[in-house]
Amino acid sequence: MNWAEAGFHLFGVKVLWTDLVGNAAALATVLLAIRKSIWTWPVQLTGSVLLLVASVSAQLTGNALKQVMFGVLAVYGWWKWSRGTAGGQELAVRPATPRERLGLVAAMLAGTALVGVLFFVTGLSWGAHAPLPDGYFLVAADAYIFVGSAVATWAQGRALVDFWIIWVAVDLVGVPLAFSSGLVVSGAVYGIFFVLVLIGFANWLKEYRSQAVLIPKEAV
Repeated sequence: MNWAEAGFHLFGVKVLWTDLVGNAAALATVLLAIRKSIWTWPVQLTGSVLLLVASVSAQLTGNALKQVMFGVLAVYGWWKWSRGTAGGQELAVRPATPRERLGLVAAMLAGTALVGVLFFVTGLSWGAHAPLPDGYFLVAADAYIFVGSAVATWAQGRALVDFWIIWVAVDLVGVPLAFSSGLVVSGAVYGIFFVLVLIGFANWLKEYRSQAVLIPKEAV
């Protein structure tokens, strides 16, 4: 057994160390994001590498590609937040504009359709090998999580409050899919994510509103 397959059994279910530690890093990423800490990005990059290994071991190609995408977007977010906090200034958060919001929704819908077709034709999603019609739904869920995660992380890099809501939508599909795939830790962490995401959304929105109230007073 190599290190990628190392783990332990809990209640008769094997838990991979890569899955456990990777999800711990992912959980830390959310907590750091709530506090707007720049460390959210290097921690996310580390977690992505570990979860990539876990996904490959579980033969979840679509999820493995998602971790690669997370790694790339972590570098982007790191760069954007570094610019936004240059000189010791506080990272400014804001809701997306109506145009940006429309773009996010369009990207999720069009991206899910395109990636879903790609996953099914190439067999990259494990759902593509499942009996039909269940296979269609599994591939669609895989594509939706992949695209939704990309859109949410991109919006997070731009410090848009809306990224929390996108994560809620992703978690609603990610929790049952992770459990059905045998990644018990991932499924449990997705559930915890759901609660933390709601907290993060409330905190970021409250901070934005407080800033909006202070700006006119400072301008007087």
